[in-house]
Amino acid sequence: MNITFRQLRLFLALAETGSVGGAARALHVTQPTASMALREVAQAVGLPLYELVSRRVHLTEAGEELARTARRVVDEWEAFEQRVDAMKGLTRGRLKVAVVSTAKYFVPRLLGGFCQQHPEIDIALEILNRDGVVARLRENRDDLYIMSMPPDDLDLEDRVFMPNPLVVIAPADHPLAGQRAIDPRRLREERFILREKGSGTRMAVDAHWRRLRAAPPVRLELGSNEAVKEAVAGHLGLSVVSVHALGERWADQGLCVLDVQGFPIRSQWHVVRLRQKRPSPIARVFEQHLAAQARDWSPPAGLGDDTG
Repeated sequence: MNITFRQLRLFLALAETGSVGGAARALHVTQPTASMALREVAQAVGLPLYELVSRRVHLTEAGEELARTARRVVDEWEAFEQRVDAMKGLTRGRLKVAVVSTAKYFVPRLLGGFCQQHPEIDIALEILNRDGVVARLRENRDDLYIMSMPPDDLDLEDRVFMPNPLVVIAPADHPLAGQRAIDPRRLREERFILREKGSGTRMAVDAHWRRLRAAPPVRLELGSNEAVKEAVAGHLGLSVVSVHALGERWADQGLCVLDVQGFPIRSQWHVVRLRQKRPSPIARVFEQHLAAQARDWSPPAGLGDDTG
């Protein structure tokens, strides 16, 4: 079987973009050139590798196997390049990070500081819901993954690096605003707006309500923290969100944080990767950067130290 490294990269780009045109653009070749190279790959394997359904590429079983193999080969080569650069005293390369949507409130700042220290490193950042990040983790598509609820059915290298406290929010003029040590059973009379099932925040909230035996009714399920905050400010109900999603100016958004017994929920941010994946030198340096920056984290103004 005679397949070149460039052909492997092209097929991997096809798997990741879902189209021949996308693969061609990723490798800076023309679409006819990409199509011919992909046909040569299929001929070398001796089996169909993909089919076109509704103008989108769908990999066959053989194609999925080849994509996994190509990803391992490309990852190993990029790690080798980084190790050689380190021997030369250089720090350059590419770092691929996938994060859950709530982490978008702080990860870009951490990446910005990292890029200032290492300007020769290119960053590829994927922001997805938890299911999307877990799917990429299962396929071993990135160097690192940041989430609050790692899957428990994978063998992971898992490091906790920062608190992720979850608090109850309400409209600023809610009758419970300003009250102390609210009994969570009082919230049974309230309607709640929560993130969609499967999100890390929702999983932590549901488990916490079960422990308190005080689960309130859910009025709405929304797919973004911005939509949740707007719905709460619009008096559609209360919610439970990460303090990272509140931001620094949460009080100006018509919101307040309720002092409810049993809250905040003590969640954590994790940085994970498959244990079988050998981390690149850049990934190790970034993990060290995460740990150093997380030590300086403090909750937004007005929330106090009990959220840590």
